[in-house]
Amino acid sequence: MGKYFGTDGFRGKAGVVLTAEHAFKIGRFLGFYFSKDHKAKIVIGKDTRRSSYMYENALASGIVSSGADAYLLHVTTTPCVSFITRTEDFDCGIMISASHNAFGDNGIKLMSSEGEKMDDNLQAEIEKFIDGEGIEVPWAVGENIGCTVDYYSGRNKYVGYLVKLLESNYFSDRKVALDCANGSSWMIGRSVFDALGAKTYVINNEPNGVNINLGCGSTHMEGLQEYVKDHKLDVGFAFDGDADRCLAVDENGEIVNGDVIMYICAKHLKQIGKLPSNTVVTTIMSNFGLYKAFDKAGIKYEKTAVGDRYVYENMKENNHMLGGEQSGHVIFREYARTGDGIVTAIMLMRVLIETQLPLSVLASEVTMYPQVLKNVVVDDKESTLNDSAVKKAVEECEVALGENGRVLLRASGTEPVLRVMSEAGTLDECEKWVDHIIDAMKASGHFQNMK
Repeated sequence: MGKYFGTDGFRGKAGVVLTAEHAFKIGRFLGFYFSKDHKAKIVIGKDTRRSSYMYENALASGIVSSGADAYLLHVTTTPCVSFITRTEDFDCGIMISASHNAFGDNGIKLMSSEGEKMDDNLQAEIEKFIDGEGIEVPWAVGENIGCTVDYYSGRNKYVGYLVKLLESNYFSDRKVALDCANGSSWMIGRSVFDALGAKTYVINNEPNGVNINLGCGSTHMEGLQEYVKDHKLDVGFAFDGDADRCLAVDENGEIVNGDVIMYICAKHLKQIGKLPSNTVVTTIMSNFGLYKAFDKAGIKYEKTAVGDRYVYENMKENNHMLGGEQSGHVIFREYARTGDGIVTAIMLMRVLIETQLPLSVLASEVTMYPQVLKNVVVDDKESTLNDSAVKKAVEECEVALGENGRVLLRASGTEPVLRVMSEAGTLDECEKWVDHIIDAMKASGHFQNMK
């Protein structure tokens, strides 16, 4: 991680950690960097946060002042920006979003011309420029000044792409609920599911700039759970603010998380001969129960650091086609270069239809281990992780749990906290081992607060 860019872009409190000046400088650098031998084209999308409009204008101003053209998709999803960047010959893609965070935060995600997360070395150069170091960026003058282009049509191309993933009316008569989190999917979700023949019910699709993720979406599933049960629907899908995540609700209102979605899809793909490496890429945060289910199904798996960018890098390097996170970032590499919530929903719907089984039955093959996760504010993340007493406490937990569970202590990539997690046979046991590690932090003097 760099000074500004973490595992998922430059993110923080809008107007405080991330300012319009930061956005302008990022635009300045990118416009110059990609225009060395031609007039660069950079495409920008944003979510529904009020501050997203501020960053959109600042980025566009920086881009055109450096001699490149800025194409505005306006409100759209992160995977839409990724798709358009790689298919419409753009030099770079930018998504303005803080994903699942509350509206007061925002972020800037940068993508390469291939629609993949931008190279860390290039982001390091951008950080130097923000701080007044590194290269000098000249101001474009005269006919060399770039222009800003309204590019609504790009969003329509993405919707068309999604609809063509399956045959017309493939979801015929299926009753589906979509929770759009008052975010980026609020216009796209219904269009796709209606076009595929579903009877689509949409909630939380009235964004007002401050209600994104507010008690809704993939981080607040209660409303969707009740809605699916009350309306006797077949399935429900919840997206986050920029729709790169998807979690599901079965016909009984039970949550189906990203781990279970990966298992269901992987097993079906294997059965129909479309899981060529017979391997799913997960992160170290995936549930112990997922690996037990994979073992039983004869499906191999790999583990990466937390972050969908690491999952994708592993998939690309080793030619794996499916991977993701428990949080709902699921990557189907045949169709996308990043987590895509709508693609995930389409692929899970495909399994429901082709197996003619309800989601509750498909999900029942994975027994999730109880899990406790606590976020701890410490004086210094690295020194805490390397503290001998803390390391000893982790080892004691590992020995005690053996093959019946696990503990995990890691630094957050987006927040100033350490995450302490345990999985075991009961919640009480999980609490016991998490608290054992936290007690070691307190005794060593690193502990500051719980978040």
